[in-house]
Amino acid sequence: MYTWQLMLVASFLALETGLSHRSTQDMSMLQYYDRRIAHLEDRLTKYDQTIQAYEQKLYDLSKEMRSHMDRLNVYKLELRNQVDSIAMRMDRAERDIEYLENNSPSQPHVDIDDRILERQVKDALQETRRKLNLKTDCSAIMTSVKSLKIVKKAGDVQGAWLRDPSKGSTKVYFFSGTSNSTMLEFTSLQAFTEDNYFQAARKVYLPFPWQGTGHAVNNGFVYYHKAGTANEIVKVHIRNQTASDTMLLQGAGRLPAYSLMPQTFIQLAVDELGLWAIHADPDFGGKLVVTKLDRTRLEVEHTWDTPCKSKDAEVAFLVCGTLHVVYNTPYSGRSSVQCLFDIHDTIHSREMLPIFFPKRYTSHSSMHYHPKDKQIYAWDDGYQTIYKVDTRRKNTS
Repeated sequence: MYTWQLMLVASFLALETGLSHRSTQDMSMLQYYDRRIAHLEDRLTKYDQTIQAYEQKLYDLSKEMRSHMDRLNVYKLELRNQVDSIAMRMDRAERDIEYLENNSPSQPHVDIDDRILERQVKDALQETRRKLNLKTDCSAIMTSVKSLKIVKKAGDVQGAWLRDPSKGSTKVYFFSGTSNSTMLEFTSLQAFTEDNYFQAARKVYLPFPWQGTGHAVNNGFVYYHKAGTANEIVKVHIRNQTASDTMLLQGAGRLPAYSLMPQTFIQLAVDELGLWAIHADPDFGGKLVVTKLDRTRLEVEHTWDTPCKSKDAEVAFLVCGTLHVVYNTPYSGRSSVQCLFDIHDTIHSREMLPIFFPKRYTSHSSMHYHPKDKQIYAWDDGYQTIYKVDTRRKNTS
């Protein structure tokens, strides 16, 4: 009996010892698996950090590539503008050479002295000037501004107003703002000065909005820079309100014509000789370029580079083929003509004292010379003003 009991106790002791040993093995396995899992987690964390580092490098590389592409696009645009400018200047030179070839007798192949060649070029330019003066008595030169008349205050702060200089016309045209497509037509200056001027005006709806304040009206047509384009000039029949012609003015539209009036890139003007266009050329040091236009076919007749700078320029106008550039300060001081360019080469800026305008409100957004009544129609901070000017005959001897 005792023997059986001892065997039973021994069995229980052996079973308890086996269970204890197995539990120790299980704990060791669990600890091993925990260490392996922790090791795998560390490796996964390192992989994730490596992937994030690669993603950041790819993002930085992509950003750098985009920056390089933007700079390449800028260089491409600058190169294209330079090529266009060179092409335009070559076109001018070819026209001058063609004129010389067509108007000079054939010469044997001999070396020509530079002074002779320079003289031929001057003769060609003189012939161009002579043709511009045909059937036109254009001997006036502006000497001073003798009076100022404030007509009224109407429209936006910036704008333009002008009269049609064609024979027998008394109409006045009103352009409010620097980008619009509706201009007002008045039968006379008296109608414009009436209190109910807006109701009395005829509204002319242009087919395209204008840009800036450099418009011109002549013989029932309005000429202006088309908004949204770099250098497109539109000719519109005022009565029909339809576009009759367009042209692209080469070299224009890359720089405002006047730094103090940055909305105007192309200035159109009418004087005793006809229709003109003024723009600034960044490839020419920002100086102004004057172009004579055929107002019927809307084509370029001739182009002149001038010494007049666009910096600190406010407005400009022409009198008998002489460009008058009005300068001021950014703080709205007193305006004055400080640069002249005469296509006839009979007057120069250094020979003329600055021509001052009477002190007024802030700054001019436009000036338009009327060749019939010898007056300047100006827009000054929303005020429509008229300047009467003194002139004398040019010394052409």
